[in-house]
Amino acid sequence: MAALFSTVPQATSSQVLHRKIKIKCCHEPAGLKHDSPIHNGLASFPEKGSTRAKPPRPRRIVLVRHGQSQGNVDERVYTRVADPKVELTEKGVTEAEECGREIRRLIEKDGVDDWKVYFYVSPYERSLQTLRNLAKAFERSRIAGVREEPRLREQDFGNFQDQEQMKIQKAARKRYGRFFYRFPNGESAADVYDRITGFRETLRSDIDIGRFQPPGEQSPNMNLVIVSHGLTLRVFLMRWYKWTVHQFEGLHNMGNGKILVMERGYGGRYCLLMHHTREELKEFGLTDAMLIDQEWQKYAKPGELNYDCEITGPSYFTHFADDQENLFAG
Repeated sequence: MAALFSTVPQATSSQVLHRKIKIKCCHEPAGLKHDSPIHNGLASFPEKGSTRAKPPRPRRIVLVRHGQSQGNVDERVYTRVADPKVELTEKGVTEAEECGREIRRLIEKDGVDDWKVYFYVSPYERSLQTLRNLAKAFERSRIAGVREEPRLREQDFGNFQDQEQMKIQKAARKRYGRFFYRFPNGESAADVYDRITGFRETLRSDIDIGRFQPPGEQSPNMNLVIVSHGLTLRVFLMRWYKWTVHQFEGLHNMGNGKILVMERGYGGRYCLLMHHTREELKEFGLTDAMLIDQEWQKYAKPGELNYDCEITGPSYFTHFADDQENLFAG
């Protein structure tokens, strides 16, 4: 304890008022000022206020929908088993194992030796079982880490489900609109969007500071794998690429145990067209406008904005079409 304090001579009260006593901690580096970031509570958070160069962005983000579950086969399961506890079927286990092998084949095509995978996973049992089975394709040395992320959970349909009521609710959702319809005591896709927005910011922060990189490593060959649910992954893509509500409602679920790959493009942004064909993405539900934007994503740099993108600009303003017609008429 004595080392924490400097010894100073006795002084009168007036001297104490006018004397500025510097107390130096035993662990304080020489020359460090007390108004530096370390004294503002940032010492244990190197990502804040750091001037270091950002670590390399992961090579790809792989989205995985869980394998076939008991609920996919028989919706009556939800009347007696809590949604978070619904498990995979035997087929679902097989799908997850094949998914892991597919991801490994994808990574090995890069032809590099220092690749690793880092997992984010929904805490629902079917997602955890999918993770455990797909991870069989990877040795311990290839797995950089895993984080269970509650914000990646399935859309909440309201605890134990009454089968007849769910039929009524799903029919009402079709009339009301898939994105905004909220199930009684549950969530809408818009609610999922809100929590996925928070997860996206966490993920971007992790990417910016390289939180998943092993100590002392700065490899550009890290692969992030997100194991989640059909609607949740569609909402994640919607939020990431700023798709509209109308565009979201045209998307289809990924198959059980299937993947979508967001791969780093030539400028550093993540693009679906780096791995998938236009035909595959059209089958998923991407429109021509969305595909044009993906072409732009191929070459754009992080932080750049696509001002000519139909998704975020011209399509909202109908008077532009009138101006165009007048231009040609003149």
